[in-house]
Amino acid sequence: MAIEMRQQMKLTQQLVMTPQLQQAIKLLQLSRLELQDVVRQELEENPVLEETLEQEEAKEGTQLELQEQEAPLQEEKDTFVEVAAGEETLKQMDWDTYLEGYNYSAGEQYNDDEDRPSFENLLSKKGSLFDHLIWQLSLSRLDDQEMRVGAEIVGNIDEDGYFRATLEEVALACQTSEDVVASVLTRVQELDPPGVGARDLRECLLLQVAQLGMGGSLVDAIIRDHLKDLETRKYKQIAKALGVEIQDIFLAAKVISGMDPRPRRIFGSEETQYISPDIFVYKIADDYVVVLNDEGLPNLRISPFYLESKGKGGSGTEEYVADKMRSAMWLIKSIHQRQRTIYKTARSIVKFQREFLDKGIEYLKPLVLRDVAEDIGMHESTISRVTTNKYIHTPQGLFELKYFFNSGISTGDGDFVASESVKNRIKELVEAEDPRKPYSDQALAELLSANNINIARRTVTKYREMLRIGSSSERKRLF
Repeated sequence: MAIEMRQQMKLTQQLVMTPQLQQAIKLLQLSRLELQDVVRQELEENPVLEETLEQEEAKEGTQLELQEQEAPLQEEKDTFVEVAAGEETLKQMDWDTYLEGYNYSAGEQYNDDEDRPSFENLLSKKGSLFDHLIWQLSLSRLDDQEMRVGAEIVGNIDEDGYFRATLEEVALACQTSEDVVASVLTRVQELDPPGVGARDLRECLLLQVAQLGMGGSLVDAIIRDHLKDLETRKYKQIAKALGVEIQDIFLAAKVISGMDPRPRRIFGSEETQYISPDIFVYKIADDYVVVLNDEGLPNLRISPFYLESKGKGGSGTEEYVADKMRSAMWLIKSIHQRQRTIYKTARSIVKFQREFLDKGIEYLKPLVLRDVAEDIGMHESTISRVTTNKYIHTPQGLFELKYFFNSGISTGDGDFVASESVKNRIKELVEAEDPRKPYSDQALAELLSANNINIARRTVTKYREMLRIGSSSERKRLF
């Protein structure tokens, strides 16, 4: 067959992702805080787009009312004669008594408000473990080289309070010997909180034992040689190996259980992340009302100045303004479409989960994306994007929108119950069990079956692990 070049016309249909459609899809899956950042950035880059506040319109109306009310008051003011205070009046004032009515602080006095420090300078932040340890090291008798090594060691302590570097790495970073690093590490491990700077759990517990003055005791021996057996609660085996009574092992285990395996926990996290709900659900009479949280989202509009100047100026200016106006209009339309889609999705979820809102988690129904998509006439992928990083505040608490979408488990009467309800039931059974005789996964499955919930043992195991609940052997308590 000869190879040749030819021209051919072909008519096809294909879906093209326009920039506007890509922007709408991107905005749909953003959280409310992320949307605020996008809008702020667009306000900075697009001169055609501007922010309007409803407060400004209300303020203008209020000013007009005040002007009308102040008109008759002005006439009365013209007839008012002010009384001047002369020197005789000032001499008659009892200034000592007057000043006694005020409490003056013993701190620094300021003659003018401009001399006062700002409130930002008066606020204090929560101290971190790093600052706490460095402060203690600065009070120790360390030379400059040891202080640098100590700072390097403290900088390599993780969120649990454990030292996660090697002596060789610290020695290389500080240009010193490993003996110096080991010596400084010992000093760090003597600091508060007890157990900080340990390299593993055993060392962490031994450091706490040493600070309690229990070195060489039964507690010390169990941690050193039988920590694995203690984790699996093989008390008889530990008692036999150490040649002591099992009751003594119980008492020692109780002391060990009171120690902190994560020394940094008392300092908490560095920053608390607060969740701002995108949707509020209120119960008014017998109905639920869905309200979008628009707080922080600016009201956008096209600048009237550019609308009036449209068609003026050179061709380059017209093209630039037209492009920016199209971009601003698409952003405004995309945000409005996003808000309408979130509202419709929330209304549909409230309709499906009415019993949950009335009675609680035990009445949560199985729900999939297709149910909501068919209800509001949208595609499943759209519902998936809407429920990403969105939170809803209901009378039952604050939940992520994805929380309401879960699979169903069959019941004895042919109905279905949501998997989240089953997890909650497993959690309640574990909390109510006898710690000396905890339920096995098979026993939990049988208890759920007695409650008309058909579930296999392996499913119970999966849900228990998702809830971060230990096995029956790990939950067993003999004291």
